[in-house]
Amino acid sequence: MNEKKALVAFFSATGVTAKIAEKVAKVVEGDLFEIVPAEPYTKDDLNWHDGMSRSSLEMNDRSSRPEIAHMVDGMERYETIFIGFPIWWYVAPRIIQTFLESYDFSGKKISLFATSGMSGMGDTQEILRLSCPGAATWGAGRRFSESASESEINRWVGKSSF
Repeated sequence: MNEKKALVAFFSATGVTAKIAEKVAKVVEGDLFEIVPAEPYTKDDLNWHDGMSRSSLEMNDRSSRPEIAHMVDGMERYETIFIGFPIWWYVAPRIIQTFLESYDFSGKKISLFATSGMSGMGDTQEILRLSCPGAATWGAGRRFSESASESEINRWVGKSSF
């Protein structure tokens, strides 16, 4: 992709986003980093039909910032960061804001990708920009289905080039 390394950071509650992140990392020849919550989500935590489930409570609280188990070593090596996540309530899960608020992204390029069977990205990019005001450039974000091909991802990477 370029002389500087790309990072593909992703959060995947059920494994769907992980599959797409692996394809993105292959296409951009980037390093892969899984954003793992300090407290893993259980099946009950992810039950969006239950208004008292952990995911429902987090998404209804705009200040919620779930803790991350591990940090990226050497974030300064990366110029371009692709960040992937499932769509929850038409936006990124709050842990993505935790991730963005945990690093200095000054001068870096960020491009978002999301997975969802039906929901679009809504205002996700605008919301996440608020958690990362120092990023120099934001590429075009994209939602993918679980069955997205490498060629589809390659076309998106080409369009979101900075």
